[in-house]
Amino acid sequence: MKISVTQDACVGAGQCALVAPELFDQDDEGIVIALRPEVPEAQEDLARKAASLCPARAIQLIES
Repeated sequence: MKISVTQDACVGAGQCALVAPELFDQDDEGIVIALRPEVPEAQEDLARKAASLCPARAIQLIES
């Protein structure tokens, strides 16, 4: 699974970074940053949860 983020869509809610801090962070303005372009298998459920909680749908997951 790969992570793609649309930073222009991000509203800075921060749910992704709270749910999956190993995969997501926020810049100084609160905009999402994907820390890892590829999700380790053990963290795929966290990535899905983070994407589902994003109010702006700024996180897209690409299944391998």
